[in-house]
Amino acid sequence: MRALIIEDDQKAARLLARGLREERFAVDTARSGNEGDEMASVTAYDVIVLDRLLPDKDGLVVCRGLRERGVGTPILMLSARGSLEDRVAGLNAGADDYLAKPFGFSELLARIRALLRRSELTRSVVLKVGDLALDPVSHRVSRGGITIELTRREYGILEALMRHPGEIVQRAQLAERVWEAEPDRFSGIIDVHVSNLRRKIEPAGAPRLLHTIRGHGFRLALTR
Repeated sequence: MRALIIEDDQKAARLLARGLREERFAVDTARSGNEGDEMASVTAYDVIVLDRLLPDKDGLVVCRGLRERGVGTPILMLSARGSLEDRVAGLNAGADDYLAKPFGFSELLARIRALLRRSELTRSVVLKVGDLALDPVSHRVSRGGITIELTRREYGILEALMRHPGEIVQRAQLAERVWEAEPDRFSGIIDVHVSNLRRKIEPAGAPRLLHTIRGHGFRLALTR
């Protein structure tokens, strides 16, 4: 699981990140609304922990902007403002949950896990690009109704691409999401796995789906 923490208080962000990493999350942190906005827009996260009071941009604005651009990642908003009106404002801006400070880490973790369970139910809808289908629950992949056997890494790459159809997914994003490691170490390995994946999902005579965008990454889209 990959989490993004948008929090300008460095000590608080460090404590949250350490706690989540101990729970086996891969964690990125952003110190401003603009930085967090950009990171959440280009990287596929499983959950976003967003502080409402940021120095450059109110968390409500960040949350609303992400939702308007179609980012559906579960968002847990944190704030020292815990009145009913503040909680309602956060939820109306698109947050999935609202946690008032101060709070215990165990409660934050429980709320994140609840959001992830809800998100998993939502994501159980079969993903499709052309006649290629992927079921996130059963992990079954098929094309034209014929089941395709993939390795764990190949499946991880394909799921990342199918959750962003038509968009360029960078090698660094795949390294971080599928391997949870630094991208430079896995650049060549990623290319090998993508090549193997391409052979499996693009049988002879079938329309091309998996495209390499030189210098950027990969894109899954139907072309004829």
